[in-house]
Order: sequence, then C-alpha cells, then structure tokens
Amino acid sequence: MKRPHISILGDSYSSYEGWLPAGYHTWYFDEQSELTTDVNDVRQTWWWQLCQEEGMVLLRNSSYSGSTICNTGYDDNAAEFSFITRMKEDLGERNVLNSKPDILFVFGGTNDSWAGSPVGEIKYADWTAEELYSFAPAFCYMMDYLIKWNPGTKIYNITNMETTPEIQKIISEVCEHYEIENIVLKPIDLQNGHPTRKGMRQIKEQIVHYINNN
Repeated sequence: MKRPHISILGDSYSSYEGWLPAGYHTWYFDEQSELTTDVNDVRQTWWWQLCQEEGMVLLRNSSYSGSTICNTGYDDNAAEFSFITRMKEDLGERNVLNSKPDILFVFGGTNDSWAGSPVGEIKYADWTAEELYSFAPAFCYMMDYLIKWNPGTKIYNITNMETTPEIQKIISEVCEHYEIENIVLKPIDLQNGHPTRKGMRQIKEQIVHYINNN
C-alpha cells in the first residue's frame, strides 16, 4: 500500500534546520537554546511525528520563519518569502519536483496577526497586486492557486489560536468557500510564542484526531 506523501506550506512553527529549501530562515535548530524552546531534534517536530506515526512520507517542507501569507509583514514589503510567493516555487507552476503531494498542510496566518498586516476584504477572483498586500484577498488567492496546481491533493488548513479572531473568521469563511478542511487548533504549550516539545505533540495529536474523525 502506497504511503501518502505530504507537503507543508508554513512558517516558523513548521521549520527546522536542514529540512527546508536552501536559504529559508528557520526557528528550530539542533542547538536550540532552552531559553527559546526545548525543541532541539527534528524528531520532536509535529510533522516528523505525524509522518512516523501515521505512515506518511515528507515530500517538501516549504516553511519560512517569520513569513506572512500576504506580502506585508514586519517590513512593509515582505513579498520575497511570503506564502503566496513561495507556493509558486515549491507547490505550483515553478515546482521542480516531478510529483505532487497526496496531502498538503497549510499552516500560517500567525505572522500576519503578529505583524499587524492589513486585513482587507475577502475576494475570490481578479486580485490586484496591491490587494495581495492584505491578508484576506491573499488567503483567497493562495487557496485558489493551491487547488489549481495540485489536482487530486487533499488540502488541510491549520488555524493557530495565536491568530486574531478576525483572521480566524476569514480563514473559516474562505476554507468553507473552497471546501478545504480547516483544523482549528486548541491552545498548545508555547515558549516565546512557539511550540515546545509538548506543544509539537499537541499539534500532531490534534491533526490526527481531526483526520481520523472527519
């Protein structure tokens, strides 16, 4: 029986040194300080545990620490490594891999919330370049694009409770529109805003619970 291949489009929560495309910033390292978090082994990440326990195979991890979904981040212009930029290289029209994932996890919005990115309005077509500097239209654009370029792939969005209520509401509405499963995490254990070993286990457990019961 074929083991399902998964890919991830994420931020620091899903990053790990040596497991990302070259040049992508990461939060988690082997030499991680306990003053940052206690995660210091890739086997402690939520996605490594998910693959190990559920018989999945990691195809690509497109995660970039500090990245926003839209093109506005902690700097006014965060377009170089936003989700909607990286998805084209790693999961879309410029993807050099010969295969598509069976399952794609999209895990973002945290930095859009923390950076105070413009929220904007939900819009399902005809996006302008200017609109993609706001979260709501960028999130729509992202989901529309990922569906188009990954036919047959099951897409799960993961909503972090560190996101604002406004962003959570937008995510819920857009996922419903595109018929994308939305895994809304319950609070997890964090240190400096990032999952600890316990938090990583909690993410994995909540994903498994959702998939097994839906």
